[in-house]
Amino acid sequence: MAARLNVALTGASGFVGSYILAKLLTGGHKVRVLIRQPAHFSPKIADAKLHVVPGSLFDDRALSQLVQGVDAIIHIVGIIRQIPGAGQTFERIHVESTQRLIRAAKQAGIKRWVHMSALGSRPDAVSAYHATKWQAETYVRESGLDFTIFRPSIIHGPDGEFMQMVKGFWCNLMPPFVPYFSAGPFGTGGAGRLQPIWVQDVARCFVESLANINTMGETYPMGGPSTYRWPQLYQVCARHLPKARQKKILAVPVWKANLIAKLPGAPFNRDQVIMSQEDSVCDIGKVQSDFGFKLAAFDSTFSQYATQIQ
Repeated sequence: MAARLNVALTGASGFVGSYILAKLLTGGHKVRVLIRQPAHFSPKIADAKLHVVPGSLFDDRALSQLVQGVDAIIHIVGIIRQIPGAGQTFERIHVESTQRLIRAAKQAGIKRWVHMSALGSRPDAVSAYHATKWQAETYVRESGLDFTIFRPSIIHGPDGEFMQMVKGFWCNLMPPFVPYFSAGPFGTGGAGRLQPIWVQDVARCFVESLANINTMGETYPMGGPSTYRWPQLYQVCARHLPKARQKKILAVPVWKANLIAKLPGAPFNRDQVIMSQEDSVCDIGKVQSDFGFKLAAFDSTFSQYATQIQ
């Protein structure tokens, strides 16, 4: 039987974090979570082994309480859009929060660290999102902690923002098309490839890595077994979504998307346009080998939960 651990988890109120939390609790682990607004926190599982610490990643006292008496830290907090007025910038959320939590871990004598990064993180990244994810990775690798880093492609699940957006594209009355960004002339071709990975598989790897010493010091690219371009992915979704309307998949030129991204209230930002043009694909052989299971295919998994998307 696997050891039962005391685990500190950040991002527990978010999409991926809620699945990791549920898997930790069903696995018998005790979990301490950091929540900015505890009154609005509704975990999937109510469990006596869950302890909520009120506060933020920029509150040193809260961080000290979060890591008190734990064996390991799972740090997954991240944002896809910046809101500078609210203090939500890539630099602050991805980099500074990681630095602060590492410092708290060291002060508490904690050695085990499991980290959420992103496929595409690299030192020469064009997008600020990927660049700051790489900076955070660098701090983790240089921390002296026993780390495991995961770099997933786009994560899918019934309550994720991405699948809710896709359902809106297909099932709402307007607009009469499903858009994707294209760098080619007149909006033809040029969109990157991606490997959607199921949120349950991501959660399983995060939790199982805690006691798997073979994952220490390793960085795992993660993706599903199937590769798609954006139009292909949208077509798969249309086949399984109830009440999907007849619509065209329309390429939006990148220059136009960048103009839209500058408008107040735009549905996407420039970083998302940049990342849509890059491949988010990887070799999944190592993660499947080290964790001993096959990652779920997008088509069949999506078909099972399509009716659950709100």
